[in-house]
Amino acid sequence: MTLKQIAEEAGVSISTVSRVINKSSKSPASKEVQDKIWEIVRRTGYVPNATARDLKKGGPGKDFTRCHSIACLFARIPDAETDSFFSSLARSIEKEAFQHGYILKYTFTAFDIHHPNTFRLIADNQVDGVAVLGRCDKPLLKFLKQYFRHVAYTGLNEINAKYDQIICNGYEAGKSAVQYLLELGHRNIGYIGEVENENRYRGYCDAMTEAGLPIYKGHVVNAPQTPEGGYKGIRSLLDIGCTPTAFFCSNDNTAIGAMRAFQEQGYSIPKDVSIISIDNIETAQYLTPMLTTVHIPVDEMGQVTAKTLIDRIEGGHTLPMKISLPYYIAKRESCGPCQG
Repeated sequence: MTLKQIAEEAGVSISTVSRVINKSSKSPASKEVQDKIWEIVRRTGYVPNATARDLKKGGPGKDFTRCHSIACLFARIPDAETDSFFSSLARSIEKEAFQHGYILKYTFTAFDIHHPNTFRLIADNQVDGVAVLGRCDKPLLKFLKQYFRHVAYTGLNEINAKYDQIICNGYEAGKSAVQYLLELGHRNIGYIGEVENENRYRGYCDAMTEAGLPIYKGHVVNAPQTPEGGYKGIRSLLDIGCTPTAFFCSNDNTAIGAMRAFQEQGYSIPKDVSIISIDNIETAQYLTPMLTTVHIPVDEMGQVTAKTLIDRIEGGHTLPMKISLPYYIAKRESCGPCQG
């Protein structure tokens, strides 16, 4: 496979393919074009010419009989394509790995690891390492230990495992989100999202407690972190007449559903209710009103994860590392002062 062949299959110019795979910021291609090009690269196992030459020449102490490759495991979602945060994170990992001569050979989720086709890929172990996206439970950690020698984890929650971890602290991000609402004068603050073993929820609870405010059971909805989860969560509260002046949603997808539920019932955001969330996916700035959210550095998380995993694969380090990346609040239109 050559750049010309990739360009022909993708229906774009060779220069466009080159810009995409070399991460050039000059005249960037659309997301759809980029995704199409990377799908072809992944499927065909294309590697840059310089890397291909190295593979042919070989080198001392290295096995160049095949192209180096990694896999991505989505630990918390059944379908990566429906989740903007994790799909963006995987794309960042793939692009960075490619610059180091590695291809993303396959992706799979924790929900299908025992499917015969997926399990066959894993059991054959035809990759050099795996990047795990999102928090793992104990059975999944045991599975990873059994089938993968090199593992790097990235997400908002730390995991209890001796793996390299690239974290943006979801606990602190959650606290900061609630503290921002407190600064705006809100005292009656609800939570929509996952609760069990979730650092963002723990951050919500601790921020409320430290402010001397009660956490009402009726103001907390344990909901899937999806638009549907946010929508149904808010509707369930409105049906019983529960209306805090502000809500912290555990991610942007949840907030999108919550905003729709409020707007359908005639609520004005942020006049009647303020909403803040976490992730800062691309869609957040195109909502009406624009969503205030905690920015998680997804691209950087992916880049550092790929570099860390490859460094471990190549023997650059042996002790498990924990790298923490910063966040900030992207203040937009969905939050305002408490009106009473």
